[in-house]
Amino acid sequence: MMKTKSLVLIFLSLLLSAAMYAQKLFSLEDLNFGGTNYHNLRPKNMFLTWWGDQLVQTDVEACYLIDSKTGKKTTLFTLDQVNDWAKSDDVKRVRHLQSAFFPYADRPVVALGNKRAFLLLDFKKKEIVWQDSLSGQQANDWNKQSLATAYVEDNQLFVLDAEGNKHQLSTDGSREIVYGQSVHRDEFGISKGTFWSPDGQKLAFYRMDQSMVTDYPQVNIDLRVAEMEPDKYPMAGMTSHKVTVGVFDLKTHKTIYLQAGDPTDRYFTNIAFSPDSKTVYMFELNRDQNDCRLASYDAATGRKLAELYRETSEKYVEPLHPIVFLPWDSEKFIMQSQKDGYNHLYLFNTKGQQLQQLTSGPWVVTQLLGFNNKQKSVIIASKEKHALQQNLYAVDLKTLKRTPLDNGQGVHRAVLSASGTLLYDKFSTPTEPLNIEVANTATGKHNRLHTADDPWKDYVVPQFESGSIKAADGITELYYRMVKPHDFDPQKKYPTVVYVYGGPHAHNVEASWHWQSRSWETYMAQKGYIVFILDNRGSENRGRDFEQATFRQLGQIEMQDQMKGVDFLRTLPYVDMHRLGVHGWSFGGFMTISLMTNYPDVFKVGVAGGPVIDWKWYEVMYGERYMDTPEQNPEGYAKTSLISKAGNLKGKLQIIIGYNDPTVVPQHALSFLQACAEAGTQPDFFVYPGEGHNMMGHNSVHLHERITQYFEDYLK
Repeated sequence: MMKTKSLVLIFLSLLLSAAMYAQKLFSLEDLNFGGTNYHNLRPKNMFLTWWGDQLVQTDVEACYLIDSKTGKKTTLFTLDQVNDWAKSDDVKRVRHLQSAFFPYADRPVVALGNKRAFLLLDFKKKEIVWQDSLSGQQANDWNKQSLATAYVEDNQLFVLDAEGNKHQLSTDGSREIVYGQSVHRDEFGISKGTFWSPDGQKLAFYRMDQSMVTDYPQVNIDLRVAEMEPDKYPMAGMTSHKVTVGVFDLKTHKTIYLQAGDPTDRYFTNIAFSPDSKTVYMFELNRDQNDCRLASYDAATGRKLAELYRETSEKYVEPLHPIVFLPWDSEKFIMQSQKDGYNHLYLFNTKGQQLQQLTSGPWVVTQLLGFNNKQKSVIIASKEKHALQQNLYAVDLKTLKRTPLDNGQGVHRAVLSASGTLLYDKFSTPTEPLNIEVANTATGKHNRLHTADDPWKDYVVPQFESGSIKAADGITELYYRMVKPHDFDPQKKYPTVVYVYGGPHAHNVEASWHWQSRSWETYMAQKGYIVFILDNRGSENRGRDFEQATFRQLGQIEMQDQMKGVDFLRTLPYVDMHRLGVHGWSFGGFMTISLMTNYPDVFKVGVAGGPVIDWKWYEVMYGERYMDTPEQNPEGYAKTSLISKAGNLKGKLQIIIGYNDPTVVPQHALSFLQACAEAGTQPDFFVYPGEGHNMMGHNSVHLHERITQYFEDYLK
């Protein structure tokens, strides 16, 4: 009888093994964005855009009209037809339609690009109605009203008008005098350097003088003899650049500059025009970033008209969004602010009077999507439902009633139609890869257009979990994700890796597919590890005080919270605390080395990528916002520096950087290595020549294999 039971057990074990191996195991070529099979393991998506209030799918070979109620698709035109109508040859041929868009709600015109030009094609008349001759220029910014394009060529700023006339706006452009591009190192919500007025007749642009900023000596090793290719890099406490704002008038061909005063140690951001294009608005910050003002200027003369709003703080004020005017009332605009502790919307008039707070509560508005003009409502995305979710609402500007526009689950990202009466919503939940719905912003009714199959269904998938613990203050709720092997056995002991970022303007855990798990975590779980991820205080979307808890002492509160995560892991009998590792990149690299050197008996192995070592070597805008200057906060800089902690290192630590990192410059890692040599500790080091702050393309696969192998060698 016992022999029979044993045979049955063996047979069942073989069946289970066969079932498992009938499924595939992941490789990094499957999981990593640089991998050869990565695109096949992403949820099937749809490229969508609006033509007025008509939804269009832009595919490779065709564009389709989609009935927003039934989901039925009708061919609008094909790629072959487009190239036939445009009389394209092999050089001018449009290669695909995925980036096609429809700039005019009331005209059958599609905007397309090929290698030689940007063109507008009337797909009813089947002919090109306009095209330019620009291709591949830097910082292209096209305006649909005037058909003019702003662009940068050989460091100079130009505008090409609708008739093909070229207007040169600058003559002194260089690597030291930068025109029409992002300034202040992409902080304060800045992502570009040119801004068209609503009528397309005026162009506001940035001019950045960085001639006084020190050069960081980056090196190009691809030449026969390596050469210097320095970056302008203003470090905390050092001389920063000076920015001014110009306005070019397409009618008069004249340029004026806003009379904002001395730009020394000031930041200008979130540029916007009035609906009549006569006034320019922007937020102005002092260098301490604790005094923020909204000012208005005459777009024709540059004369300052008024200071409309002022917000100060003992820590910092961080404007991230330009004001947005109501489409039906040119005298009123919406401003976003965290002044009540959470990012919310406020209604102002052009005299600077606050008329009403439009949203309120212990949650943040994450995005202002636009307006339903007919209903006079503003469409937003927010964290109101739960801190791990992002949901959509229509806010009635008379009653302030919020109408939900989705199913109340998961993380939703939406795009409004031209009138704002409809939106398409792409969302996922922890168990659903991707869904696409169309919602009516007046009624909240939504229709499903697309449900993606699970692209991982044929693979051995780990277990994904989420939960919460208390922060080190004993009050604040912190959320975590845990990834376990697919065959997790609570009776076993598992090596565990804490993956950490921890810095501002980022979060790791949310209620999207697999709780927003990074694919590398799946790879590690497949190899028999548990991976634990915790969003500590200092991370985003939890309100002003949650993020500003780390002010002047970066890494300290964050470490306290991460160690509460470690305390939680200690309570789990299946976590092997003798085999605990830590890994992170950028701010997470800083956190990795901080944890390894402040708690050297806790973490056995760490991998730190692109780590900040001492904040005095980081850039002015970010560094001084959170740390003040080294002169203002010497204790904070000394406390957070890892140089003095190099001798504390006990476990195995690998540091990895891009050799030409322009964000966290190599001086950080090299200085820490020097300190380790002096202290007699032995970290490992690897560099990627020619790479920046993140590894691109297939180098990312190599990177993650290297990270994995380090844990395999020393933790498992």
